[in-house]
Amino acid sequence: MGSQPADADGFTVKLARSGKEVFVRQGDSILFELLDEGVQVPFSCGVGICGACWQRVVSGEPDHRDFCLSDEERERGAVMICCAGSLSPTLELDL
Repeated sequence: MGSQPADADGFTVKLARSGKEVFVRQGDSILFELLDEGVQVPFSCGVGICGACWQRVVSGEPDHRDFCLSDEERERGAVMICCAGSLSPTLELDL
């Protein structure tokens, strides 16, 4: 997953199934940016505890900030989009 670092202002989330791209400012929530753009994604707590907003990373390097994923789940590409950021300029999700 070695890519260039994310821009200081933010990063792009690409949705693999639709091709839609959404810019997320650093510090903002991927989940809430997607919801604002009309993308329907499951969620509950919004703070990385419940696991409801789990998504699979297709490419890019997430910045994990949750409290529920194991190291193995992270290595297999799981990410909690309510609280994760990106260490790469583009984070592609299986959505």
